[in-house]
Amino acid sequence: MFENLNEKLERSFKMLKGQGRITEINIAETLKEVRRALLDADVNYKIAKTFTETVKEKALGQDVLSAVKPGEMMVKIVHDELAGLMGGKSVDINMQGNPTVILIAGLQGSGKTTFSGKLAKHLKTKKAKNPLLVAGDVYRPAAIDQLKVLGEQINVPVYTEEGSKEPVKIAKAAIKYAKEKGHNLVIVDTAGRLAIDEEMMNEIAAVKEAVSPHEILFVVDSMTGQDAVNTAKEFNDRLDFDGVVLTKLDGDTRGGAALSIRSVVNKPIKFVGTGEKLDALDVFYPERMADRILGMGDIVSLVERAQEQFDAEQARQLQKKLAKNQFSFNDFLSQIQQIKKMGNLKDLAGMIPGMGKALKDIDIDDDAFKHIEAIIHSMTPLEREDPAVLNGTRRKRIADGSGTNIQEVNRLIKQFDETRKMMRMVSQGKNMGRMMGNMRRR
Repeated sequence: MFENLNEKLERSFKMLKGQGRITEINIAETLKEVRRALLDADVNYKIAKTFTETVKEKALGQDVLSAVKPGEMMVKIVHDELAGLMGGKSVDINMQGNPTVILIAGLQGSGKTTFSGKLAKHLKTKKAKNPLLVAGDVYRPAAIDQLKVLGEQINVPVYTEEGSKEPVKIAKAAIKYAKEKGHNLVIVDTAGRLAIDEEMMNEIAAVKEAVSPHEILFVVDSMTGQDAVNTAKEFNDRLDFDGVVLTKLDGDTRGGAALSIRSVVNKPIKFVGTGEKLDALDVFYPERMADRILGMGDIVSLVERAQEQFDAEQARQLQKKLAKNQFSFNDFLSQIQQIKKMGNLKDLAGMIPGMGKALKDIDIDDDAFKHIEAIIHSMTPLEREDPAVLNGTRRKRIADGSGTNIQEVNRLIKQFDETRKMMRMVSQGKNMGRMMGNMRRR
């Protein structure tokens, strides 16, 4: 995400290369390029202008220490201002009330229904909530069915009133039902509406009035850029919502919505959607997003995702196997599946500093492990547990069964052997110099 903005900002910082001090003369062209980069990213002109003026004021005349180059100092100042522009710090969702009632609002096609399912899964998993989804979109024919499918996938019930065209009545009845059935969280999905549609805006205002939600979240498609910001302002004038959700941030978005929306509506961005899968939902951290915009990666989020998939008992068992040199293809497959659960592979790689730029024009398919999994699944239980038995005949059979060729099978077995040796060395505490030496000789 934000690849184009990152590239243009990086280019602007290079203009300070070789300078020993930030001055009004040498900073002028840099800030001109910074402002141009923000405008190209569809950031509001007034916000871009104010932003660069603030950066200029903070940067001018600062002495550059011998260990810090002017360009590096400028990156630090821009980073801090970007984080401030997006809110400075993350803001939690309001979980008061029993049940907690969350109302979801937004434009048609912004991804409200999918987000409702993602939020239910997120709060069920992270906050141990017992959610109830409410099908309040009575206009879009497939909306109720879509919410039911999402509910089944995450094992969350969906309250519906088939045939009803009264969202207010449905929402009130759903809260009563939630209290009776012991649900401590109610997420009300509503119909997409246009800000200019007075009747529909009155309707969602009536839903708000009837159920007094503890949290109103405005869902907006980040790919709509500056239009998203303008719409957010109109919705906020009517609903006074509590937070913003940016969906489709993994797409070819220019970033304008993420950088402008906080300043325009003075409401925090609380969540971002980073993919189609139901676990592709992240809490919004302004500082981490500023890191990613400037190509610094996001190691904290990467570690958090890894920890979510970490199984302590499984890790202990794996440690024992490594010590006895019993690491098998079943263990290898298990590690691959844990990586896949962490999210989109290119997005994960982009969290590693420097990798986002390196992978800019490289397409990493979410099915990148497909051939590896097919090969392992074509092995017998004995072959998975004891790779030493994989002779030429067995390898040929595995290649035929997995739809690959003998070269791919041989390559995987070689990679597996190298991985097993390296993991065993690490588990036994061998020194890093020896390990790196072995890797170089390969």
